[in-house]
Amino acid sequence: MALNLGIDTGGTYTDAVIVRDETEVIATAKSLTTRHDLAEGIGSAIRAVIEAADIGPNDISLAALSTTLATNALVENQGERVALIYIGFTDADLDRSGLREALKGDPCLIMNGGHNHDGSESTPLDLAALQGFLDSQPLVTGFAIASRFATRNSAHERQAAAMVSDMTGLPVSCSHQLSAKLNGPKRALTALLNARLIGTIDRLIAKAHTVLEDLGINAPLMVVRGDGALMSAQAARAHPIETILSGPAASLVGARWLTGVDTALVSDIGGTTTDVALLRNGRPAIDPSGAHVGAFQTMVEAVAMRTTGLGGDSQVHVMTEGLQGGLNLGPKRVVPVSLMATYDPESILRELDLQTRSEAPSEHDGRFVRAVGGAMQPTGLSDREAALMDRIADTVQPVGQIVRTRIDHRSLTQLINQGFVQVSGVTPSDAAHVLGLLDTWHTEAAGLALMSLARRRQGNGQCLAQNPTDMAQFIIDRLTAQTMSSLVEAAFQEDTNAFDAPPEALAKHELFHAGLNQHRGLVALSAHLNVDVVGLGASAPTYYPAIGKRLGCKMLLPEHAGVANAIGAVVGRVTLRKSGTVTSPSDGHYLAHLIQGPITFSEPEEALRALEAELRQTVVDQAQNSGAVDIQTTVSRDVQTAQIESRSMFVQATLTAEATGRPQITRQP
Repeated sequence: MALNLGIDTGGTYTDAVIVRDETEVIATAKSLTTRHDLAEGIGSAIRAVIEAADIGPNDISLAALSTTLATNALVENQGERVALIYIGFTDADLDRSGLREALKGDPCLIMNGGHNHDGSESTPLDLAALQGFLDSQPLVTGFAIASRFATRNSAHERQAAAMVSDMTGLPVSCSHQLSAKLNGPKRALTALLNARLIGTIDRLIAKAHTVLEDLGINAPLMVVRGDGALMSAQAARAHPIETILSGPAASLVGARWLTGVDTALVSDIGGTTTDVALLRNGRPAIDPSGAHVGAFQTMVEAVAMRTTGLGGDSQVHVMTEGLQGGLNLGPKRVVPVSLMATYDPESILRELDLQTRSEAPSEHDGRFVRAVGGAMQPTGLSDREAALMDRIADTVQPVGQIVRTRIDHRSLTQLINQGFVQVSGVTPSDAAHVLGLLDTWHTEAAGLALMSLARRRQGNGQCLAQNPTDMAQFIIDRLTAQTMSSLVEAAFQEDTNAFDAPPEALAKHELFHAGLNQHRGLVALSAHLNVDVVGLGASAPTYYPAIGKRLGCKMLLPEHAGVANAIGAVVGRVTLRKSGTVTSPSDGHYLAHLIQGPITFSEPEEALRALEAELRQTVVDQAQNSGAVDIQTTVSRDVQTAQIESRSMFVQATLTAEATGRPQITRQP
């Protein structure tokens, strides 16, 4: 009998489950995610689930972790300060793939070097320029390195990485280790985001290890990748970018396990994001173009998922443009006022009461800020940022008393992005408390905050709502509408060959919405979602029945839907994939682009066999290092040829090796 522990650390909650022999959930537990010290939330959830299961720590055979922290960081445009070393490119290349935007002003060195498409050196690597850059001691937590045609020859990336490691001792992310595909700027973006996430994921895994050790759990720890497969904790620390969409991918695996459904849209609502993906024939589709999260299109292999900044803790924005105005939710997450009030109920209730009695509403009404517990003031804070931290001190403060100028507002945003302060505001979770759908936190504070928000004026001069209940329903209706859009866009994306318009335009088209409303006039219109939907997430039973009714589809809300991510973490498999290419720069010359550089062969089959042997051995080694047993391997070939004068000519081949195995478990005597 194997008892496996699944853990999912999300933006709001940390979930834990115990699954017996991958067939039965015997206990579940939840705890608030404690961002100031992740060990607190993880430890609370694990202790609770062990107690609920009535087992001992030594009974656990395997621990597996999924997380939305990396996904949330990209959606919210957060992360640590890093430097990019861009080899063989120009400044204009920073404008491709959103790379300059992703840099956000962080240090960047554009230097000579790089290779040609055949793997030959284009320009010698300018190590003197790199040494000068490093001697300037840029204030960063890590480095990303991307070299021109590094997937054909990674020598310059490896040389630069060795110098950076020797001189700084900081983590280095090389683009060729994250993707075997061409498109240098996109690989550079992927490496940059990976470097920015290393600290976040490293802290999470370190905390998880510490908790397991402190509780006496002697079991291997695995982490869910963005494609739903498992990898070792060590691999996740080196390649945290591969954990983006980890939580959503685990939820797909969990959805299949919980429902047995073969084809369905899976919609997982969390505190920060809503993730929608399609299960077809019982398997999640892999996005061939790479994971798309927030504003970033990466080259990371992950499930084909539409992730939007929409969740139970999404910030409510008042739209004052035009005569109607209205509301919009997300993409930023804030702490619900009802939750913030649990930290200092007396002060928050007093302030909210004053706000509801004031003559004129303010944009800061219902918003509070506090320093993240346990956070240390970093070196390098600006004077204004330090002054704001002093004003906040160790109490919960109204934002209106902290932010006095526009510059203060920018400084507060910087502190939030760096994770040193939390800001609260009205969210759908608060609305659910007012409507009696939730009673987890402080309902009275939620009601006062919604009353304060209801007093805000729309473009036509009218108040948003007359009372907290109407305001709450307004917010929930907006959540329903935005979730419906996410589901319909995902469905239209799958039907892309049937329409010329993009999915976003189709989902918003007035004829489609007339069909949803069963328009009956001289023209009769009907439309509904022609696929079942699996609703996951702790708040899915609260919001999703109405969504299923509006879309005219069957809404599946399985038992344990609130911990599907944690379940998916422990029923997954270890899977490693590695791709490589063979090119032919001239007739009779075939280059196998191997790890140490290109090797020339006289026959294409010889080059293919050499590459296949290296790829197969690489994925087997990686699978074994990830704790897999009973490993099976496959290698697929995509060979491109051209007909020239009735003769088939070899152009290029891409080989992909895959190794799959069960995670090694600790057997108890």
